[in-house]
Amino acid sequence: MDNKTLEEKFVDVETRMAFQDDTIQQLSDVIYRQQQQIDKLDKTVQLLVDKVQDLMQDLPGKVVDEKPPHY
Repeated sequence: MDNKTLEEKFVDVETRMAFQDDTIQQLSDVIYRQQQQIDKLDKTVQLLVDKVQDLMQDLPGKVVDEKPPHY
């Protein structure tokens, strides 16, 4: 194996590592943004759950206990 072939292989490995580092950083950024979105959605869902619970408490009696109007 001559030096040029070894040097070419070394350059190829360095190039691949550089692309992999860039890809890893891009994936990390995507994961970070997705986690931010998940956190925001969690808060929204919790607010909606709280609103539904508040509305359920304001209902007169339980809807399940009421007979339909045609009875």
